[in-house]
Amino acid sequence: MKDAQVFERMSPIARAIYEAMPSNDSAGYVLLLVVFALSAFVYHLGFAKKLKLWQNAVIYVFLFLGCLMLTFLAFFLPIVEGLIVAALILIIYKVRRMSDHKHEQKKSTSV
Repeated sequence: MKDAQVFERMSPIARAIYEAMPSNDSAGYVLLLVVFALSAFVYHLGFAKKLKLWQNAVIYVFLFLGCLMLTFLAFFLPIVEGLIVAALILIIYKVRRMSDHKHEQKKSTSV
């Protein structure tokens, strides 16, 4: 009874992960990995700059620590869904930017 109420309140992706995994412990780790992977992808698409290896390592360590907190929120809030939307928006932005850049190069070489 109580477990059913908890599963009803979970975010859709967290619920799907918990239903697909054989144990609840492994489902929590999978949710953490999903949150970290999406956060790293969004960081790479929107904010990453060329840095030294040790600087990148420090950034990703702190990103992982932040994802620990986000994972606790991801059980009942749509954190994963928000990261997916952010990634899609940044992908669209990057594609449009590359398209505009190619168009500008073609325009400058033809003049």
